[in-house]
Amino acid sequence: MKIMEFLNKKAVTADLKATDKEGVIRELVDTLAKAEDIKNKEDLIRALMTRESLGSTGIGQGIGIPHAKTANVKDLVAAFGLSQQGVNFDSLDGEPVYIFFLLIAPEESAGPHLKALARISRMLKDKYFRELLKKAKDEKEILRIIQDEDSKKY
Repeated sequence: MKIMEFLNKKAVTADLKATDKEGVIRELVDTLAKAEDIKNKEDLIRALMTRESLGSTGIGQGIGIPHAKTANVKDLVAAFGLSQQGVNFDSLDGEPVYIFFLLIAPEESAGPHLKALARISRMLKDKYFRELLKKAKDEKEILRIIQDEDSKKY
């Protein structure tokens, strides 16, 4: 599974403005809702915040992968956001988060959702890849970096 198969190219932002967890989730949901024509954003935000209450999706090393399942989407979709200043996301290592992949799956999909999380996690283990993303200046550069990495074997 390739990230570009589910990442909406129109739901990529190189400069998140939010300064807290809920703000980042709201900003990413807004971006994804516009790109995917998702109607009920508040349901999606609630589902994501409920998932966060079970344990932070800030996995460490400056990475956050907020994710949830909802009836609001028919297929697995993702948004990407980069925070220039870093956000306190209750990360496992206590460090700020800069790189965000927001993943939304249909309620009935377990397999694709888990495969997508695994793919994102594997790619982001590469420090060089993380650093390239953090230094990206705009959305086009972010997409190019992800596409280049996506073409490699994992």
